[in-house]
Amino acid sequence: MQRAATAIQELVPLLYVDDIVHSSAFYCDGLGFELKLKWEPDGKLAWCRLERGNAAIMLQLAVPEEDGTVEERCKGVGFFFLCDDAHKMYEELVSRGLSLEPPKVAFYGMNQLFVKDPDGYELCFQNQVEMPTGE
Repeated sequence: MQRAATAIQELVPLLYVDDIVHSSAFYCDGLGFELKLKWEPDGKLAWCRLERGNAAIMLQLAVPEEDGTVEERCKGVGFFFLCDDAHKMYEELVSRGLSLEPPKVAFYGMNQLFVKDPDGYELCFQNQVEMPTGE
C-alpha cells in the first residue's frame, strides 16, 4: 500500500557564518535580500532569516568548536538561485557595489553569475537560455 506524501512547503538553508552582522549586511545591501526575522540574545544578532522574492536563507553565528572552520563549512556547498536574467542581476549587484565577473553561459544552457559571500559560500544566480542547435 502506498502512503500519501506530505507536501513540502519550502527549503531554507541555514549557513553558519563567522561575522553575522557583516554577512547579513552583505546579503541585504549587496544582494538585495530583506531581513525578515532575527534572534538577538543579549542584544547581539545570533540568527536571522533573509528573503528576496521566493528565495530565503538563514544565517547563524558560528561556534568554531561546534560548527567547524569556514573551509569545512563551505566545502562542497553551492546555492543556485533561479532568476529572470543573470545579466540584469549582475548589473544590479555591481550597482550595489559588488565587484563581479559578468555571467557566462554554461554548456548546458544556463546563464550563470557566481558570487562568493563573506564566508566563502558560493552563490549562483542563473537563468535558462536558448542554445543554438547544431545542423
